[in-house]
Amino acid sequence: MSPKGTPAAKKGTKGTGRAAIKEPKQTKGPKAAKSEKHPKRWRLVPVDAHEWLSFEDPAESRTWRFDVTFLLSNWQCIYGHGCQGVLTGPAPELAEGCCSYGAHFTGEQDLARVKAAASMLTAEQWQFAAEGQHGGVSRRAPGKSAVTRLVKGACIFLNRPGFPGGPGCALHRAALETGRSPMELKPDVCWQLPLRREDTENEDGSVISTVGQWDRAHWGAGGDEFAWWCTEAPEAFSGAKPVWRHMRQELEAMVGADVFALLVPYLEAREATGPALPHPAVR
Repeated sequence: MSPKGTPAAKKGTKGTGRAAIKEPKQTKGPKAAKSEKHPKRWRLVPVDAHEWLSFEDPAESRTWRFDVTFLLSNWQCIYGHGCQGVLTGPAPELAEGCCSYGAHFTGEQDLARVKAAASMLTAEQWQFAAEGQHGGVSRRAPGKSAVTRLVKGACIFLNRPGFPGGPGCALHRAALETGRSPMELKPDVCWQLPLRREDTENEDGSVISTVGQWDRAHWGAGGDEFAWWCTEAPEAFSGAKPVWRHMRQELEAMVGADVFALLVPYLEAREATGPALPHPAVR
């Protein structure tokens, strides 16, 4: 879930607090062991080294850059299975995941789509349906992008422990129950996380589009206050498939079908030739 600006960290539940986050530009599982299959030579590279792929877009003046190390890693979301949340102290019992600060919308189209989805949620799917119907689902500070409302300290769409349907995103639950992709209902940043695309325009009008992992730094200074973050937690790198395969639909939506078709052969080749540079979290 995307970060939001808060004036200062404040005390939370059971020794946790909420980090001071800036607006973006756009039960504990077993710890993953340092795999012995990784050649010892990788231990000599910088601890934060990543392999990157870059190529030119054939249709426009744009250079694409992809974080191959993360895309080939076995990161997976471990919400409800070891996720510690993004407060200033570990708080798995709150089951807030990365939803503590609300989600920033990427634009009016994103906001309108989520509002339409919210209007279709039932009280059985959404714990805070009444609050959403009476007070709306978004808020906006002057000069800032719209963000989902907070109710009882977290995103209005987050069902909490004790809710009959269980904790988790009401929009995600509704999508699964109706046979739809969560991408159709959730805010853009929510279905993209932890993938992140950043577009930088050069003076000559060309663009560099970088696709990689969402790091602490992308949350602003408040990210340093997190007690835990999933893209640097070894226990999160326990998936059966690499990121680019299990998040194939999301990645293709972020870059477009034509660019994705150029990316795939390289990733398949790197899988075949291996071993790829292990992710820093498990190196």
